[in-house]
Formats: sequence, C-alpha cells, structure tokens
Amino acid sequence: MSANAAQTLGDFLRSCRTRLDPASFGFSGRRRTPGLRREEVAQRANISSTWYTWLEQGRGGAPSAQVLERICAALMLTDTEREHLFILGLGRPPEVRYRYVDGVNPRLQRVLDSLDASPAIIKTAMWDVIAWNRAAAVVLTDYGTLAPGQRNILRFLFGDPNVRAKQHDWESVAHFVVAAFRADVARAGLTSGVGDLVDDLCRTSSDFDRLWRENRVLSHGEGENVKHILHPKLGSIEMEYSLFAVDGRPDLSMLVYTPLDAQMAERIRAAVAQHRLMAA
Repeated sequence: MSANAAQTLGDFLRSCRTRLDPASFGFSGRRRTPGLRREEVAQRANISSTWYTWLEQGRGGAPSAQVLERICAALMLTDTEREHLFILGLGRPPEVRYRYVDGVNPRLQRVLDSLDASPAIIKTAMWDVIAWNRAAAVVLTDYGTLAPGQRNILRFLFGDPNVRAKQHDWESVAHFVVAAFRADVARAGLTSGVGDLVDDLCRTSSDFDRLWRENRVLSHGEGENVKHILHPKLGSIEMEYSLFAVDGRPDLSMLVYTPLDAQMAERIRAAVAQHRLMAA
C-alpha cells in the first residue's frame, strides 16, 4: 500500500469514528473531541489499539479482509461505506452479502409501470421475481396470481408446461438460463446458499439436472439478446431484452423486454389496458 493510499484510508477511518455517538455504545465520560476514541474502536473490533492508531495515522500497512470486516462492524458502516473502506484498504470491493428481498419500493415500481408496452421484472440473484409491470403479467406470467414462493423463473421454465410451450426454442432458452443463473448466484455470494433450490430442481426436472451438470456460465450480455415467445393470444412475439443493476446492488436486477415490432407494441398496450380494466 502506498503512503498516499494509507493516509486516505486513515482519514476515512477517522472521519467515520468521529461521527459516532459514544453514549449509544455505552461509553461515558467527558470528551475533548467528538465520536469514539481510537481504543474504543479497537476494543469493539477486537484488534490492537496501537495498530488501529497506526491505521488512522497512515502507517499501519494493509489490513486483511477479516480485520476490515471487524472494523466495519465496530464503526457501524453502511454497505456503501463498507465497500469504500475495502477499496481503500485492499483495492477491491468486499465479498457480497446477500439480503433476502420480498418486494421493491414505490419508486422502483413506478419505473416498471412507466413501461407500458415493455414487459419488465425485477429479480433476485436466486431468480425470484419480486416486482413486475402489467406488460409482464400479460406477456410473460401473471405473477400476481401466484404465491411469493412460487415466483421463481427456473421453477416456471422447468416445471410449468405452459411456460415451456411459450418458448420458441425451449432447449436454447434453458441452456442460457441455467448458465446465467449459475453465474448470478456466484457473483452474489450465494453458491452455498442456493443448494436447496438446485437440489429440488434436480429432483423434479431431469432437464435441469442435465444442464446443471454441464457446469457452464454465461452473462446476460452474451448471445443475441432477443427473446421469441409463442403467446396463446398475441401470437409470435420477438423482443430484445436488457438487464440493469438495481440501485447498484449485485443481488437485484431489472430485466426489460422491448418489442421489435411497433404493431406488436400497440397490441401489448391494448392487452395491458384490458388487463387493467379486468383488475379494476
């Protein structure tokens, strides 16, 4: 670690420390400066107070990831602050901490709803759909009719014959989905946590078991990024799809499908309007 990088790390640690309220941590007594004392942070992090002092002074060397995690906990850092501390200390972000999510805030839902002719969903790294717009309900799956635990894309693809029948080339879609799913769970730090879902899919679908054993990985940017659907009411639909990170989180992504044909886009809008009337 360069002297400049070490000093930048030290300045950031000191800034985080002085913003904390000692009373909220059970520390009392008169203080000449705001925030926790260095030895109090070291105590909370279970590290040497001398070494922590050196870190703030820019002469402690490069800390390990384990030490940085303990300092993050001691300073009560946010996810953004934790990432920044790791980049300063190790030159890389920390390992991802997966958080279970069962919905989105109104702001994100409004983004989805503004796409009146483009089916759009927000999915987790486990490929659970946690938000969608009316176009997605019409073209893809009406997720609102399903229990939250059933809104998993892999379960649809490998367990629902109606979803399988809508795929123009099911085998190609299945190959891509399994390979992209494997890459997503690894990126989100869920390789071990996804075991129950994978085991269940392997038991219930020989196709998934076969593709999972191939051990392939793909990103959403690989391939032609075009989805073909044989819709029972709208007919053949061809759509481009794009994947976007949600608020910088690696465990959430927004998938947006854009119809390639203007007439089909109008037909989807009409179907969405009818779906809205029926729901009302």
